[in-house]
Amino acid sequence: MATERHGQIVDPPSAARQAAPGPSILALLAVSTGLAVLILGLVWFVFFHVGA
Repeated sequence: MATERHGQIVDPPSAARQAAPGPSILALLAVSTGLAVLILGLVWFVFFHVGA
């Protein structure tokens, strides 16, 4: 339970360490990197590979 001390809200250590569950950062990194590779590959194919 949060308490107020000297005008500041103070949480106990166990409550302060808890985080809201969210998307995995590793999954986000993998998806964004994959999309970047796919888009850059498509741009390369359209602009540099079609004329060959």
